[in-house]
Amino acid sequence: MTLNLVEGWKLAPPNTRFFIAQSEGAPMVKDEQAGAWTKAYTGGKFVRKSSEFRDIISHDGPFEPASGRYHLYVSLACPWAHRTVMARTLLGLEDHVTVDVVDWRMNPDGSWSFNPDEPGATPDRVNGEHHLEAVYRRAYPEWTNEGRVGTVPVLWDKATGTIVNNESREIIRMFGTLAKALGATTTLCPDDLVEEIDAMITSNYESVNNGVYKSGFARSQDAYEAAVSTLFDRLDELDRHLEDREWLVGDGRGTLTEADLCLFTTLVRFDLVYVVHFKCNLQRIIDYPHLQAFVEQMLALPGIRETCDWTHIKHHYFWSHQHMNPYRIVPLGPRTGPHAPQRGPSLG
Repeated sequence: MTLNLVEGWKLAPPNTRFFIAQSEGAPMVKDEQAGAWTKAYTGGKFVRKSSEFRDIISHDGPFEPASGRYHLYVSLACPWAHRTVMARTLLGLEDHVTVDVVDWRMNPDGSWSFNPDEPGATPDRVNGEHHLEAVYRRAYPEWTNEGRVGTVPVLWDKATGTIVNNESREIIRMFGTLAKALGATTTLCPDDLVEEIDAMITSNYESVNNGVYKSGFARSQDAYEAAVSTLFDRLDELDRHLEDREWLVGDGRGTLTEADLCLFTTLVRFDLVYVVHFKCNLQRIIDYPHLQAFVEQMLALPGIRETCDWTHIKHHYFWSHQHMNPYRIVPLGPRTGPHAPQRGPSLG
């Protein structure tokens, strides 16, 4: 097993833990789950840490394309994990990549548990573990000694018994490699659009995908206002961009690609959660005609609505982030938009 770390990140010394640097004068926050996947707060700004496992599926090995070899661990609540579930569906990999779903409840330290009694969740049907941390320890025995908390998604290799990758953007690209190797003709990353796709995903990442978190987890008014302003400036641009298009990149009306998946999973959670919970209330997505049309078009794709579990999404945020919502009250709304009560079929 190879533990590939993103440039700039090193293994922490044994028996140390990542910590949240408190802004001067800021109150100490207990059991803040964001601490599991942030490296620091600087001037009240939320700074997300990078994923640790960065191997790839390739014909050069050691993780070669094969049907039934790979297993996906996800949370249906998590927008990053949701990307991988959607790619699995759209690329026709349901019979080739198995999947297990953690409970929507995040533990106080930011870790995830398996709970087959929760509708929409599953047991760990590959390794038989009760917690995702144990899956990480199977891949890297010193995991907990390093003070980390395992994030979703996780792509697991059944053949070698280790984690291939836990970075969503790379997993969806690898799913394209796997689908092509298995004879699929569908692609979410055409060769002639790779640069355009990557540029769009990168442009939306800090401003929108991570922007809602930087707004919600900000610890100073200045940090919040800077993040939320950047967020809505980019949403304004994207709404104009989609005025005469169906998809984000490609000629004419555009082509459905990975870039659309990466934006959609944030937009579909926006009115349901982020407007209230993360104070992203300058506008709703339903107030943007072209962004709303984009969301509805994505939901109309075969199998995509079934990957959206509104109960997991809404209850996760409002229940798990107790430092932001001490009484764990889950709002009833919204009345409008695509979030009518429903639950998709099991992904298993």
